Amino acid sequence: MAHGHSDRIHGGTVPGLVRRPLVIWLLAALAVPVLLTAVLIPARAGTTEDDLRERTTAALKARGIEGGFVDFDGRNARITVPSGVDPAVVQEVVSGVDGVRSVELVNGQAGATPTPAPTPGPTSSSTPERSDVPAFEVGRTDRSIRVQAPVRSQAVKDAIAAEVEQLLGEGREYDDRTTIDAANGLADAATLSALLRALAIGGGDASVRYDGETVTLSGEVPDQATKATIGRAAAAAVPGAVIADELALPAPAKSVVSEPCRTFPSRLAEFSRQYPINFLSGTSIVNNASKPAVVKAAAVLKSCTTVRVEVAGHTDNLGSTATSLPLSERRAAALKAELVRLGVGAERILAHGYGEAFPIASNATGAGRVANRRAEIRVVQGN
Repeated sequence: MAHGHSDRIHGGTVPGLVRRPLVIWLLAALAVPVLLTAVLIPARAGTTEDDLRERTTAALKARGIEGGFVDFDGRNARITVPSGVDPAVVQEVVSGVDGVRSVELVNGQAGATPTPAPTPGPTSSSTPERSDVPAFEVGRTDRSIRVQAPVRSQAVKDAIAAEVEQLLGEGREYDDRTTIDAANGLADAATLSALLRALAIGGGDASVRYDGETVTLSGEVPDQATKATIGRAAAAAVPGAVIADELALPAPAKSVVSEPCRTFPSRLAEFSRQYPINFLSGTSIVNNASKPAVVKAAAVLKSCTTVRVEVAGHTDNLGSTATSLPLSERRAAALKAELVRLGVGAERILAHGYGEAFPIASNATGAGRVANRRAEIRVVQGN
């Protein structure tokens, strides 16, 4: 009995002697991979960044670019562009290094601590900030369409050329001043093409410049309707932009004055001195001596049909003041009616009576009173 009991003690499962070592070994087996991972992953990441940094630096040196600050966060490159180096070239070189995920270019001098370029703040609108759009200018003449703009790729350059080709028409050329700037150029041709189409309305020399916030229209257009149409089209092309419409209209052509009209005032004054028009006493009837003068007056007036005149009626002082004014008005109206009958346009003649207020001779004599019973024709000021 005692022997059998001894066998159970040595060969059985006593916890203190058998199970505890097994648990410890199992825990150790699980911990080793975790510890190895914790140790090796940072080392591997560091090795990857170092490798990318070395290969990127070598690629830049191969293109003659030295002195820039090269840093990596994982596979994301952060490059300080040396002074005098085109950022587009740096972007192209670093992007071509195998394993680089993204490239951030910052401004700085060679060997200096990098200073990130300012980045626009968040906006509540889904529309990109207009200030992110690089400035560009398009223009047109009767001979060409000019485009001066930085673009990000050859594809954008080709899209602009295709748009211009549709608008050129016969006898005009494309003045292509676009340049490729992979970092700062236009990402697409949409805005520029829309403004090109707006500028294509009408004729003449004109241009449009966009600085990301303001659309400035300048040059000449043939008329006000074209000016307004281009302005509306520009506003629709860039919603929300400020439209500075500096388009000018042609100066009005100076009217050419004919020789008869140029000399008309002096000829009419000379006629009035030589050929007085007088009336019978107390009536609005032209006396016989003055009838040829009325015919000559009509001929002078018809020699220049654009000038307006006044027929002024006058009296002597034989009547009362109460009767002389109405009589002078009847005399002016009678002479106007006769001139119209002889072919002078009625709209050109104003008829006024002045009574006995403006005598040209003494009313003390018969000859003087005849001279005062008159009608005068004179040019209306402001013709």
